[in-house]
Amino acid sequence: MALDQSFVGRSYPPTEPYEVGREKIREFAEAVRDPNPVYTDPEAAKALGYSDLIAPPTFVFAITFKAAGDVIADPQLGLDYSRVVHGDQKFAYSRPVRAGDRLTVTSTIETIKSLAGNDIIDVRGEVYDEAGEHVVTAWTKLVARAAEEA
Repeated sequence: MALDQSFVGRSYPPTEPYEVGREKIREFAEAVRDPNPVYTDPEAAKALGYSDLIAPPTFVFAITFKAAGDVIADPQLGLDYSRVVHGDQKFAYSRPVRAGDRLTVTSTIETIKSLAGNDIIDVRGEVYDEAGEHVVTAWTKLVARAAEEA
């Protein structure tokens, strides 16, 4: 069954603040095998004008995808998560994520489409620091595969 188009534009409350830790940044950089020293060495980051370690560009996925969980779990939307695959991801930064940032995410359903029986939902996550400054916008495309016919 197609998802309800009236959900387009619906925003969900901001998440609780997520504090970005140095070790989380280092662990993420190691996991994605990015040797850039601005992700692991505070002095290297400071030499390039940053106040502390900065995070690799895809680091915020974990934060924004967790926030998109509010959309996924909305019983009124009726998304069958057991059929969902991650379709696409993109980011637009105002500034890098830094160690010590306390970030909140507000998720909004941007589009809902049906294509060949599949439901495609685009969720925009707006990420702000505790001063209310925009840090990054993340777009997540989720595809709920059509149910197999018996």
